[in-house]
Amino acid sequence: MFPRKKRKKFEIYPDEIFLDSENISEFNRDQFEGRIEKPLGKFSFFSVGTFFAIIIFVFLFRAFFLQVVYGENYSIRSENNRLRSAIIMPNRGIIYDRNNEKLAWNGPGSRIYADLVGLSHTLGYVSWPVAEDLEKNKNILPDSIMGREAIEKKYNQFLLGVPGLKLIETDSQNNVVSESIQKVPESGRDLFLTIDSRVQSKFFEIMGSVIGERGFRGGAGVVLDVETGEVLALASYPEYSSQIISDGVDNDKIQGFIQGANNPFLNRVVSGLYTPGSVIKPLIAIAALNENIISPEKSIFSSGSISIPNPFFPDQFSVFNDWKAHGWVDMRQALAVSSNAYFWEIGGGLNGSEGLGISRIEKYAKLFGFGSETGIDLFSEQKGLVPNPEWKENNLVDPVWRIGDTYNTSIGQGFLQVTPMQIGVYVASLANNGKIIQPHLVFIDNNNSDNYNSIKRVIDIPQEYFEVAKEGMRRAVLEGTASALNIPSVSIAAKTGTAEIGKKYVNSWIIGFFPYENPKYAFTVALEHGPVENLIGGLYVMRQLFEWMTVNTPEYLSN
Repeated sequence: MFPRKKRKKFEIYPDEIFLDSENISEFNRDQFEGRIEKPLGKFSFFSVGTFFAIIIFVFLFRAFFLQVVYGENYSIRSENNRLRSAIIMPNRGIIYDRNNEKLAWNGPGSRIYADLVGLSHTLGYVSWPVAEDLEKNKNILPDSIMGREAIEKKYNQFLLGVPGLKLIETDSQNNVVSESIQKVPESGRDLFLTIDSRVQSKFFEIMGSVIGERGFRGGAGVVLDVETGEVLALASYPEYSSQIISDGVDNDKIQGFIQGANNPFLNRVVSGLYTPGSVIKPLIAIAALNENIISPEKSIFSSGSISIPNPFFPDQFSVFNDWKAHGWVDMRQALAVSSNAYFWEIGGGLNGSEGLGISRIEKYAKLFGFGSETGIDLFSEQKGLVPNPEWKENNLVDPVWRIGDTYNTSIGQGFLQVTPMQIGVYVASLANNGKIIQPHLVFIDNNNSDNYNSIKRVIDIPQEYFEVAKEGMRRAVLEGTASALNIPSVSIAAKTGTAEIGKKYVNSWIIGFFPYENPKYAFTVALEHGPVENLIGGLYVMRQLFEWMTVNTPEYLSN
């Protein structure tokens, strides 16, 4: 017998049990009940494990990459996300007058201007930068306050200052946690003007009153130091408001300025062009003396008119009427009474006597500064016009220069055009014996100008000729056309002028200097486009100003 093989013992697994689902009614076949489940194979297990291992590896590698490789960069970026920089805008410089009175300063969110008339054409106004400003100057920031017009514009870089920088720390809700100033802003530098705001404001007030009462369209005036060129007062009427324009809120008033019939934005002192009339006569007198045309003592008879024969029809005459018959007058008396006949003869020649002629008149007019800018620290200064035959030929329908044109130029009529500031510089040169000064509105020091010299040039004409002209101007105050300025508080030398504009209107001028014995200041007033029948003009403006200064600012009137 063969030995009996031992049987291995096996456990019975569920998958070894075969059940007939047909015989077991309790199974829900639709729910897979009674189905035999097969175990996962080893390949499936390892595949799933490998998949999750790869995912874990990727996450670990990415964490290593972020924390170790680029950790420092992301740390800096994280820090920057909670730290931001901000520009600190500097304070704009303050503007003072010569007596340290504030004229323009900084208020909360706006520029504040002194509540005085007469200042807007001197100070200008400010506004935010526009696209053109940002394109022209890359250093200009959108929050910068830009000067517009006059001193605010001319010295904008001086007043602007240098911005600062601060770091602002914020939390996750963007709330400010702390601030740290990295660069302290540098405030703009202060400006000290040469003007006395008291005199300037009163000057403007008086001028406006006369203009309104007497029917003039506008006016301009200036008072300046005859040696240094410092402008004591500068008034242009009418004017806009620096405060209203800078605030930019009151649109009705702003539109009123823009649409104003008499152009309040025009600074008539430097941009207004006028026919000067008789205020040019001292210049013609000095030129005639220097050219040996006449001696100061020689008299010319003023009958009230002159008659010039027509070169083509000798029996016909052109008649030039003087404003009055003055009889026999020498140079000093001719200046005092403003005799046209006298200056027609020495300017254009008459009765066989030689005159200066237009070429020499042009030469001396330019020598005294006409036809060129004075160089004052304001924008939009006009050069004016000194006419000559070539200019007329190129610009007018009638191209021929006639003797009548020379006569008209000799008394400041015709085509001659000047600014009140040019006349002011010219009057200063009369007072200081031939020094042409450069006017300025800001006190000059080593911080804002190198080697500044107020004297641009010296006219090479003997002093005694200037003295003759000044004596004639003094006589005009004592007994002539400017006698309204003969006041006890100060000795004044002056010359009036009335320039005709057609037949119905005139420009009224007054020029002069004071004190006569030791001149310190020159003055000019021009009132434009007033009725011809009116006898009150620039002379009356200065009379009232001198009366006010006698009481309120006598320091300017003393020797």
